[in-house]
Amino acid sequence: MRETLDKTYDPQKTEEKIYKLWENSGYFTPEKLPDGKNKFVTAIAPPNITGELHLGHALELTLQDILIRMKRMQGYKTLWIPGIDHAGIAAQNKVESQLAKENTNRHKLGRKKFVERVEQWKEQYGNIILNQFKKLGISADWTRSRYTMDIEYQRAVEEAFIRYYKKGWIYRGERVINWCIRCSTSISNLEVNYVHEKTKLYYIKYGPFTLATARPETKLGDTALAVHPDDKRYKKYIGRDLEVDSIDSSIPKDQPPETKKIKLKVVGDNSVDPKFGTGIIKVTPAHDITDSEIGKRHKLPSIKIIDERGKMTKKAGPRYEDLKVNQAREQIVKDLQKTGLMDKIEDYEHNIGRCDRCNSVVEPIPSKQWFLKMNELAKLALEALDKKEINLHPNRWEKPYRNWLLNIRDWNISRQLWWGHRLPVWIHESKCVPKPGREKDIEKCEEIKISAEKEPKCEYCDAKFIQSEDVLDTWFSSALWPFAVLGWPDKDSKDLKEFYPTNFITSDRGILFLWQVRMVFSGKFFTGKAPFKDLFIHATVLTKDGKRMSKSLGTGIDPLVLIDKYGTDALRFGLSYLTTGLQDVHFNEEVMLMGKKFANKIWNINRYIVMKHEGHTMKLPENPEDIKKLDQKIITEMEEMAINVRDNIEKYNFGEAARALYDFVWHNFADKYIEETKNRDDDKTRDTLAYLSINCLKLLHPFMPFITEEIYQKLPLKNKSLLMVENW
Repeated sequence: MRETLDKTYDPQKTEEKIYKLWENSGYFTPEKLPDGKNKFVTAIAPPNITGELHLGHALELTLQDILIRMKRMQGYKTLWIPGIDHAGIAAQNKVESQLAKENTNRHKLGRKKFVERVEQWKEQYGNIILNQFKKLGISADWTRSRYTMDIEYQRAVEEAFIRYYKKGWIYRGERVINWCIRCSTSISNLEVNYVHEKTKLYYIKYGPFTLATARPETKLGDTALAVHPDDKRYKKYIGRDLEVDSIDSSIPKDQPPETKKIKLKVVGDNSVDPKFGTGIIKVTPAHDITDSEIGKRHKLPSIKIIDERGKMTKKAGPRYEDLKVNQAREQIVKDLQKTGLMDKIEDYEHNIGRCDRCNSVVEPIPSKQWFLKMNELAKLALEALDKKEINLHPNRWEKPYRNWLLNIRDWNISRQLWWGHRLPVWIHESKCVPKPGREKDIEKCEEIKISAEKEPKCEYCDAKFIQSEDVLDTWFSSALWPFAVLGWPDKDSKDLKEFYPTNFITSDRGILFLWQVRMVFSGKFFTGKAPFKDLFIHATVLTKDGKRMSKSLGTGIDPLVLIDKYGTDALRFGLSYLTTGLQDVHFNEEVMLMGKKFANKIWNINRYIVMKHEGHTMKLPENPEDIKKLDQKIITEMEEMAINVRDNIEKYNFGEAARALYDFVWHNFADKYIEETKNRDDDKTRDTLAYLSINCLKLLHPFMPFITEEIYQKLPLKNKSLLMVENW
């Protein structure tokens, strides 16, 4: 048996071979597993088709795989559903970048051909990340892999929209939303990154007041001034109309600037911070979300001075019309200085909203969009938490979960893109020609029809319905993931009946509100059940000095490079070992080296045990009486460690479980017991070594599946794979 294990472990020679063994075994699918009362179901957070494996993925998938492998080895009928998301804005941006290199754009192609290009791009690149996931050794059921643009999934999305609409919860209205000029679409508040940047703070004279603003160009859309109602400095002005000097925007660009008198009402509003600037703000309801709310409360007019192109509108006046926002800012600052209305300019640092996808500055503008009413849906998500239908881990996330739902606004679900789930909204052509004999019914023609039909017909006239150009927010379709992947809305779906609701889902805190909370209320509304029992918010992987990883800044780390350098097991164990109850993990490559050394230690332990059995049959004591005859001190230590590891994984304390394994295997087993046995040559010692080896391999397998499987395959034992070794 001396040659059963090579002198050193080579992950490059082993990992692909072992993964093929697992896939060919069929044990990733629940149908190949023994029937039992206990089931354990989870789903991958579907990566974007534009995505590449990063350390956040590696950590998330490793932790999920540890859990699913443990449950499978405990005899559960497990199902882990993989899949990918169509990534509306991100995918469209990728293809538009390709088109730009070809000196064309989507408008020249037309919508149909552009969508075909995105589909071609997806076929070429979209599944790359799933193959990268396999490099991590994840044991997902690839036969059930789903895609959010599959025909069945599209049907689920249309059905969800129609049910919401029939409930009266979807409506179309105008509201100030976040608009990305680069992506030419609305985006949600949750998709805006607020980046701390250096800029200027401008102090502008408004009659007896001086106001501080970082956006002087929006002065052209002011309709009021606002103060805090309890601010003694300004209390006497509340409710009054003040006549103030302002820039006369009607003066042509080629003439010197002039001032004119305008009237602005002073309102008292609790949203004003008395400590910001001079404690009085200008109110521009069309171009600031907070100002928009102030405008609604005080019934102020709204003047749109910035358009979807990021340029000043006609209402900004001929002096500024068609200037880009930055150009208009430069011009109005000069004009304010020339007319004496600029008091001073200071250096200033504040958070500037940028698009999460393209990093362009986001413009708040009024826009007609489709919204989903959130009051009743928020109650469903709160009910799931209050009744313990779902459990958040760590439980400190319950408070932000609750606060977000208690302060939620209606969800802007429409996007002005060409890639994605097109709204099942059909708009009636303006010209109605009544059908013969239906002249009296012409007034019954519907302006808007909500239907999953392709080209629905009007009952009363021959005019066509034209489908809305908008697509749904990507997160609308993702919110259906836990039940749509199992066959919803088909009530007869076998998978839906057997595997829903799921047991567990995980991701980092960045998409708690974008995705997890929305899955909760969607599951409750469409199925009557919360979509999962446990929601685990894992730590975010930061750089060694605690900053966000960024490929563009050169601080991103490619897990595939680490795998090539250290092996997958070292990466998985290192990431697990780093995990604590804190919300951030500071990545340190030294822990990967530790993982590699640990893998080598495991290999050498088992190589020693194999050599110790040379000329003897390796057998495992299974009878409790036989086990009692082994070296009880080390056996007791191992059993205590096993309980510790199992309990910590069940509680999602993955780092504590990894550290307990490491300490026992390296110190108790290798450093102490094996050293003690080097001069022994008896069956009791050999049986104890074999028993410790197999049980340690079982416990290590969820963390380090490749090396443990490779060792297990070379031992003279009955089971075909550690995937199916029970009594974990």
